[in-house]
Amino acid sequence: MKKSISALLLLFIACYGHAQFSGGGELNPGLLTNPEALREFQDMRFGMFIHWGPVTLTGEEISWSRGREIPKEEYDKLYLDFNPELFNASDWVGAAKAAGMQYIIITSRHHDGFSLWDSEYTDYDMAATPYGKGILKELAKECQKQGIKFGTYYSICDWYRDDYPVDYPAPDYSFREARKMDSATQVQMEHYINFMKNQLRELIEDYKTFLIWFDGEWEWAWTHEMGTDMYAYLRGLNDNILINNRVDKGRKDMEDKSRSATFAGDFATPEQEVGAFDNTYAWETCMTIGEQWAWKPNDKLKSKKECIHTLLQTIGGDGNLLFNVGPMPDGRIEDRQLVILKEMGQWLSINGEAVYGTRGGPYLPGKKMVSTHKENKIYLHLLGKPEKKLVLPLHGGIIVESARFLQDDKALKVSQDTETLTLNLPGKLPDDVATVIELTLDRPASEIELIKL
Repeated sequence: MKKSISALLLLFIACYGHAQFSGGGELNPGLLTNPEALREFQDMRFGMFIHWGPVTLTGEEISWSRGREIPKEEYDKLYLDFNPELFNASDWVGAAKAAGMQYIIITSRHHDGFSLWDSEYTDYDMAATPYGKGILKELAKECQKQGIKFGTYYSICDWYRDDYPVDYPAPDYSFREARKMDSATQVQMEHYINFMKNQLRELIEDYKTFLIWFDGEWEWAWTHEMGTDMYAYLRGLNDNILINNRVDKGRKDMEDKSRSATFAGDFATPEQEVGAFDNTYAWETCMTIGEQWAWKPNDKLKSKKECIHTLLQTIGGDGNLLFNVGPMPDGRIEDRQLVILKEMGQWLSINGEAVYGTRGGPYLPGKKMVSTHKENKIYLHLLGKPEKKLVLPLHGGIIVESARFLQDDKALKVSQDTETLTLNLPGKLPDDVATVIELTLDRPASEIELIKL
């Protein structure tokens, strides 16, 4: 892919409120993240993660329980009893929409190697179950119908296939340790990567996935060179597609603070914790609604307050939230999860303008308040009850023309001096979970430098 020098410079220059792009890594220096695709992704802010497969018959964790809680021979035959007769794509997508989510990412194939679609390249898929057909086609079609973007998780590792050379479980996590590959292993991986590319081409061409969410890159058999090659291959199939940084070896831990143009990927992926503020490199926190990724009977679920605060801490840090649900073996999302999703959606139906299409800041996130902004608006998300007066730093001659609560549209009294902004608050805030104050400025909010409280 060739780009003019001026275009490359424009892409690499990051001003406040616009993320830098990575792309194909050091081995593909001209292959940068598609800026329009990334901007659309960041504007959506909130998506649904779905971990699902035959393992739900056991209530154990997907893939990780194979060979650990469940003998491999038993785990690998679960698909023979997997018959989710109550699966309804409209219900799943409707649940995401009711929650205010803008996109869905589903585990098309996890580490256990089972494919949720009828793939031409394996018999270990949904077509071989009593259900008898894949579910991705219906889900992708329903996403399009309801205006939700459809994306797919895909595991790099596959502990089921013979041509993948890593075995799990292994003592002391030795499957993660870097080691030299011999010629036989190299041949195995070439065969396996060809299989991966064929399946991924199916997902892109037949199911129109807008995003490939890789996982499993931490195993020793996957190399930096393989990651950058895979990224380039997928962008060659669809230049608009987005690919997370787990396609390559740049992620160092679950918090995922690493940012480097050495490695391929369009966005970072902190897991089970809110990422640190970063408005120069796109990121997305993935987190479970309960404690386990796949469905677990009586799993302990997060409260409405925890869920909404997680979303706000994420967007306040300039990230997206990919919030995981685990459907049951019969194909339904359990009522407990649906209730929480609906509560989040009700909050967003009132406050969505402070979430969608915004960027994090200018006030850096804290325990009691986060902020977002777009155009000439700053949105203050109050996560706790402040004093009767909210006093914030604000200098540089910036004028706040008006302030109001989003929840009830009531105006707030504002006073300013050269260094501070003071808002007079009522004794009771409009929302017990999270109250949003909209500030209207005399200039674009993106012109304000980051402010630490």
